[in-house]
Amino acid sequence: MRNSISTSLLRRPPSRSTKLRQVPHFKYGDVLARARIRIEETRISARLIEETLGAMPAGAIGSPFPGESAGEGFSAVESPRGELLYWVRLRQGFIASCHIKSPSFQNWPALPLAMPGNIIADFPLINKSFNLSYSGCDR
Repeated sequence: MRNSISTSLLRRPPSRSTKLRQVPHFKYGDVLARARIRIEETRISARLIEETLGAMPAGAIGSPFPGESAGEGFSAVESPRGELLYWVRLRQGFIASCHIKSPSFQNWPALPLAMPGNIIADFPLINKSFNLSYSGCDR
């Protein structure tokens, strides 16, 4: 049964941050470049948080849960490793199903593409520079 939970999560108004978005990039894709990108992303994120908090209107920041005790919802959230997806189904006021897709799940296939031309001793450094989660992919 679909209800206002799923439709409200799927209809997102344009984000104010789309005007402010900057995407850091570097010419090379080596370990140092990935580390520099993380540093730049952290700076941009901190600035966006400060600007967004400063522009928020006064008032409540939450909304009450609808009276219905069943429904489902989907959400995409940006996490330090990439896009984190959640799908939740409620039945009789309880979580009946929950599926989480870790960003690492879709990023693992890129790791072998970063290896050609490097020595085997560099593998641990390259692997950790991708910051992939083993447990986030255990199915």
